[in-house]
Amino acid sequence: MIIDAIRNGIVIDHIPAGRAMEIYRVLGLDDLSCSVAIIKNAASNKMGKKDIIKIDELIDLDLDVLGYIDPGITINIIKDDRRVEKYQLSLPERITDVIKCRNPRCITTTEQELPHVFKLTDREHRVYRCLWCDSPAKQK
Repeated sequence: MIIDAIRNGIVIDHIPAGRAMEIYRVLGLDDLSCSVAIIKNAASNKMGKKDIIKIDELIDLDLDVLGYIDPGITINIIKDDRRVEKYQLSLPERITDVIKCRNPRCITTTEQELPHVFKLTDREHRVYRCLWCDSPAKQK
């Protein structure tokens, strides 16, 4: 299998095996007009198997969403065939409109225009709570 190198674009690396399609959907990569390559179950010394996404264009990515999905993901920015930046992600302190509150009495259930905002309350156990009603988010 041959996947061309990226001249200018983004490589999302160290995605846990089987999670690339979730990232593809969450980031809305299907709306792009450029080439997007998804490599599933690639061999990895560090992880055993991993997924990789290559985007053949420089776009704005929501790093908080990626950090929420998995803080071990790395982002490589490629310009003129060279990696010019590398981002190591971490769990974001807040996430907006990534997950929805499960509490049927939460104001976000009745007020549709309100954003679904969650704050990180326990980094070790990856617990996020709704900013509006303090209900815990469903664990991944």
